[in-house]
Amino acid sequence: MRNITISALLAIATVYATAANALDSSNTPVVVTPLASKTTTASGQPITLPQKNVEVQVSSYQIAPGATLPVHKHPFPRYAFVEQGTLKVTNVETGAANTYKTGDFIIEMIGQWHQATNIGADPVKLLVIDQVEQGAKNTILKQ
Repeated sequence: MRNITISALLAIATVYATAANALDSSNTPVVVTPLASKTTTASGQPITLPQKNVEVQVSSYQIAPGATLPVHKHPFPRYAFVEQGTLKVTNVETGAANTYKTGDFIIEMIGQWHQATNIGADPVKLLVIDQVEQGAKNTILKQ
């Protein structure tokens, strides 16, 4: 069984290495580094996509040291890559919190009230990707 597992892993690695090299026609190696592979949000929900007219929106966020975002929720999937800083995200419904730092990938909770605070000394820089129904906003502020 162990030999089959090792053989399977080697075969997969070969396919990925071949695919990465095949991406570049100038014989210069292309390095693909997987950063995340998730099937659930930060709060454990299954990731589901909008069912019609999906629009991808990409934004850059910069959050000052000590700043706290207002309590909000997202009706559609939102993904964030932490380019810099340390961000604490708290689910205000459950009290559960996660801390994310430079290089982390966040799959935000959907339809749950939460807020984020920059708990570091440097600005937090995020690359944010939303998948929404065309024309929709993906942030609802709590009144």
